[in-house]
Amino acid sequence: MERTRLCQWLNLLVFVLVWLKTEAAYVPITYVHNAVLKGAVCLDGSPPAYHLDKGYGTGLNSWLVQFEGGGWCNNVTTCLGRKTNRLGSSKKMANQIAFSGILNGRRQFNPDFYNWNRIKVRYCDGSSFTGDVEAVNPVTKLHFRGARVFNAVMEELLAKGMKNAQNAIISGCSAGGLTSILHCDRFRALLPSGARVKCLSDAGYFINARDVSGTQHIEQFFSQVVTTHGSAKNLPKSCTSRLNPRLCFFPQYVVSQITTPIFFVNAAYDSWQIKNILAPGAADPQGHWHSCKLDINNCSSNQLDLMQGFRTQFLRALTVIGNSPSKGMFIDSCYAHCQTETQETWFLSDSPLLAKTTIAQAVADWFFERRLFHQIDCPYPCNPSCHNRVFEPQENPGKNDTTKGTSSDASAIKPSFSKLSNKVSLTPVFCITNVEMSHIKSMLFVSVSLTQLVGTSPYICRSRGLNLGHSTYSSLK
Repeated sequence: MERTRLCQWLNLLVFVLVWLKTEAAYVPITYVHNAVLKGAVCLDGSPPAYHLDKGYGTGLNSWLVQFEGGGWCNNVTTCLGRKTNRLGSSKKMANQIAFSGILNGRRQFNPDFYNWNRIKVRYCDGSSFTGDVEAVNPVTKLHFRGARVFNAVMEELLAKGMKNAQNAIISGCSAGGLTSILHCDRFRALLPSGARVKCLSDAGYFINARDVSGTQHIEQFFSQVVTTHGSAKNLPKSCTSRLNPRLCFFPQYVVSQITTPIFFVNAAYDSWQIKNILAPGAADPQGHWHSCKLDINNCSSNQLDLMQGFRTQFLRALTVIGNSPSKGMFIDSCYAHCQTETQETWFLSDSPLLAKTTIAQAVADWFFERRLFHQIDCPYPCNPSCHNRVFEPQENPGKNDTTKGTSSDASAIKPSFSKLSNKVSLTPVFCITNVEMSHIKSMLFVSVSLTQLVGTSPYICRSRGLNLGHSTYSSLK
């Protein structure tokens, strides 16, 4: 019996290893040690870091710089919480991560950018790379230096060849998507004037909206982020010269002044924004929204009406973008968050479609100016190609989701398992648990997230050749 079970697990191990080799390339971490002397450090004072997969062939002088997501910390308490995990310390980051989706190095999974220089900049400052406070509290030893980290990493990449770029994209997901908006023109200014340079924001278009109780919760939160990190001086001056800096953390007040071409990928029912802007825990102390936020199929008719109203506000906030050919968008009606980093939603046979076009095709067509792409989906539930997110129940459903999630985003402190789900078709999923993997953990990295390898994890789940989640990737990315 034991021998049969061992053989089964050995076969499974071979299967997983073959999959990892064919669909996920692991890229080692690079620490920017000389940045420490410039004060460009993570929250805990450790050096910033990134992962670089070098380009080749026709992509040798093309660069894709993607900024990691991970929410924000808005005060000393929440920043201290990040200081002990990868979102606040490079000491806690994995030595290698998997590149998938827009970072994938295989042509069949990423046809237009597979051979570019592809970089994942790690996120450890909690301010979307905007903070810069000189003083360091001797008790907390917190460093608010996100803007310096951005400059230090850019300086190193320029020295490694990006200064000769012919094509370049700054991109990111969630808090990283906001980074690509706030630093878009700054990134353009670093590169040769003759280069084709554009920006891509995935799930980074956070809107300033009231929650279900009528409170402007997210505006208060962003105001605290800007104050804590001293971000005002590093936000776009085209905005801060007109408005209070706390508003300049919202894309809707910034994008009309961005001069560099920029593309927005976003769900109109962004799962993070529904959970943390529309219905944060503070606005729902009785937990009436808990089940709905876990799975949109659980939402009542009244809740769906409020979500449709949120979509209307989101689309209204997008109108400032206008119809300029330099600005593109792929706004689907999925209950999702971050769609460019995950292979399933970036480019596979059943990836989400708008105008019969995948996100990967839309972004590439826009970047290479093969055609304009400016598509907004019809209202939920009209799009059968959506991969709607389904979340596992949280331990404390009544707890304020925004305080927990936005401060750590990937929920490094309170991890939970998440998965993608297609409401049209059911897909078999198998999971390997820590107990079951205990005999082979030393042979295999078992903590593979949707986009990266981080920490240790009790689950590896596979569906249609994809890793679907792990314990340190939560519902709040």
